[in-house]
Amino acid sequence: MRRTMIDTTNLELTEKVVSIKRVTKVVKGGRNMRFTALVVVGDGNGHVGVGLGKSTEIPEAIRKGKEDASKHLVTVALDENNSITHDFEGKFGSSTVLLKKAPEGTGVIAGGPARSVCELAGIKNIRTKALGSTNKQNVVMATIKGLSQIMTPEEVAAKRGKSVAEIIA
Repeated sequence: MRRTMIDTTNLELTEKVVSIKRVTKVVKGGRNMRFTALVVVGDGNGHVGVGLGKSTEIPEAIRKGKEDASKHLVTVALDENNSITHDFEGKFGSSTVLLKKAPEGTGVIAGGPARSVCELAGIKNIRTKALGSTNKQNVVMATIKGLSQIMTPEEVAAKRGKSVAEIIA
């Protein structure tokens, strides 16, 4: 994954809570209730991150999730149509997310968890399909992992030692 150190001080990050789960632990004296919040943050300009926060109160879990997400920002390669540069599959656990490049005017065609990630990354045109497990946490992580591994034509050309015109043609 392309996790470059991104200076978050000058980024205007938007947050979206994907899921809140109530987790119960049975102990000698009864049940301990805790909450887990899955939060996605992004600047709408090619930076997006995901974080998990756990606490006994929901607002505290969301705050922790937001902090964790802003620490784990990844950069997404976008093209002139505000889409991804090429098709790719992101995998995490038993979830696979198919990310397909789309022309201008397509919009974000994605399920709930993948849609949150794509919108906060600033992607305006994309088609996605969640394959395998549809667990929200794994789908979000697979989407982030896939988006972070997408390369620009310039990066591919440099890697192969060819010109950009040869790669695109």
